[in-house]
Amino acid sequence: MTPYERPVGVHPPLDYPAYRSTEFRAPKKAPVLLPHGLTEITGPVYGSSPVTAADADLTTRYPQEAMGQRIIVAGRVLDSDGRAVPDTLVEIWQANAAGRYRHKADDHPAPLDQNFDGAGRCMTDSEGRYRFITIKPGAYPWGNHYNAWRPAHIHFSLFGRAFTQRLITQMYFPDDPLFSQDPIFNSVPEEEARQAMIAEFDLGLTVPAWGLGFTWDIVLRGRSATVFEGG
Repeated sequence: MTPYERPVGVHPPLDYPAYRSTEFRAPKKAPVLLPHGLTEITGPVYGSSPVTAADADLTTRYPQEAMGQRIIVAGRVLDSDGRAVPDTLVEIWQANAAGRYRHKADDHPAPLDQNFDGAGRCMTDSEGRYRFITIKPGAYPWGNHYNAWRPAHIHFSLFGRAFTQRLITQMYFPDDPLFSQDPIFNSVPEEEARQAMIAEFDLGLTVPAWGLGFTWDIVLRGRSATVFEGG
């Protein structure tokens, strides 16, 4: 296997009938490979403002603290051979504790938290480590099928050296009863790959009387690669 070959059975197919919207957005023809020029290789990645330590704490950036169960989510970004990947921009976005996104398109009749916007970012350190303080998201209904609910999850985005080098995935929480009926989670072909999307409860990361800890490592490629969208 070459370092950039995508492993079979890990990433979800672009068209997965049980996930109904893929019928309308999955390509009907084979993708065309476009060569990357100087603009794609060297274009801006991190936006116009610098990444600060405060960007990684989603609970305290407003006048009052966010509502819900405070959690710490941390881990490492690794290459296929287990080497750390430093200086990588990691972004997250998520629903609030009631299962609602702070977005005009989300009309789920659950309360909004004016002190929580659900978005954060950080840079990995020299050992590939990232760390976020946030609120455990709630499950929410969606219109894919009758009585459909998404398990609690956090979206992750990772940028490489250019804007075109972006990977997107989702992290789930242990023992969620909604796994069995969620077509997005189950679009991943292999059981081992699905389990790798679930964070581990980490008592050592937990801060006593303050917040629970969850550990989740992200592997960029190879046989042990984390599941990424667009596979």
